[in-house]
Amino acid sequence: MSKTIVVKIGTSSLTQPETGQLAISTIAILAETLSHLRRQGHQVILVSSGAVGVGCARLGLTERPKAIALKQAVAAVGQGRLIRVYDDLFTTLQQPIAQVLLTRSDLVERSRYLNIYNTFKELLELGVIPVVNENDTVAVEELKFGDNDTLSALVASLVHADWLFLLTDVDRLYSADPRFVPDAQPIALVSSIKELEELQVQTGTQGSQWGTGGMVTKISAARIATAAGVRTVITEGKCPQNIEKILQGEPIGTHFEPHLEPTSARKRWIAYGLVPSGKLYLDEGAVVAISQAGKSLLAAGITALAGEFDAQDAVLLCDSKGNEIARGIVNYSKAELQQICGRHSSEIPVILGYEGAETVVHRDNLVLT
Repeated sequence: MSKTIVVKIGTSSLTQPETGQLAISTIAILAETLSHLRRQGHQVILVSSGAVGVGCARLGLTERPKAIALKQAVAAVGQGRLIRVYDDLFTTLQQPIAQVLLTRSDLVERSRYLNIYNTFKELLELGVIPVVNENDTVAVEELKFGDNDTLSALVASLVHADWLFLLTDVDRLYSADPRFVPDAQPIALVSSIKELEELQVQTGTQGSQWGTGGMVTKISAARIATAAGVRTVITEGKCPQNIEKILQGEPIGTHFEPHLEPTSARKRWIAYGLVPSGKLYLDEGAVVAISQAGKSLLAAGITALAGEFDAQDAVLLCDSKGNEIARGIVNYSKAELQQICGRHSSEIPVILGYEGAETVVHRDNLVLT
């Protein structure tokens, strides 16, 4: 049965750790594996890191640049070389590919979000493997995905994928970093992300010298993907052939079970596609009404505001301690909300001088996080 499969490979798997040069043998095996999956009838998307790392190697830089302008310049050098290597290998296997470069702003606007979906749909129907990366050359810091783990999860959510494979430099998730803790316990199956919190799994935030990710970003990606109903697997990037073995049922890697009732595409866009501009702090009654009763947010339940936002911007909804409980699209600007927060809905027309929305965030535009 045909499946839609998203595969993310990180810089640590694509490059030699000592030099930052491309690990051609790994990339060749990856190309063979993905081409074979296409011939079996599966739809495949590859999310590939490596542009900055390859650019560093090409320019003789000994460490990843931190300044955004230099990083963008290095990415411009590396991206062309990276896609050429992929195209040469996939062409040898008679498998067409396409380069897709995305920034966070492509997902923020609903019409562009849908356009990207339609592009992926057409490419997959043509039998093409899209090779996706963040457009590091133009992405500004506040509109970056931050890492390709997050990008791959958002792509998997967007295309309604069946599987997301996160290829990394360890064979699975462990209770602690196995590089430093010899008796770290392997974790084969995660039914919910809360399990990891209960196990107090230690996740390093730093990736390799050449990459940006760490295990914490992969768990965050799994949270996004599983909420969309996508089964997610963390496995070793140096062995891309494991993807086929896992699809055949072999117990390799760490599997994150998908939610049985995934959230709607629109609510996933609100939760993960939009970049929140502000925060609304809620009283206990509002928190209960939203999180337990599925109600809309009213002005009476808001105790404080933070950030700068206009009507129809995305905001975080937080409890009194600042813990995020939900995200939503707000019906009022900050200036308007400063006048009406804590007040009853019937008072809003008198305070503002015009008939506003009854809700600050309607439940249809609100998603629990």
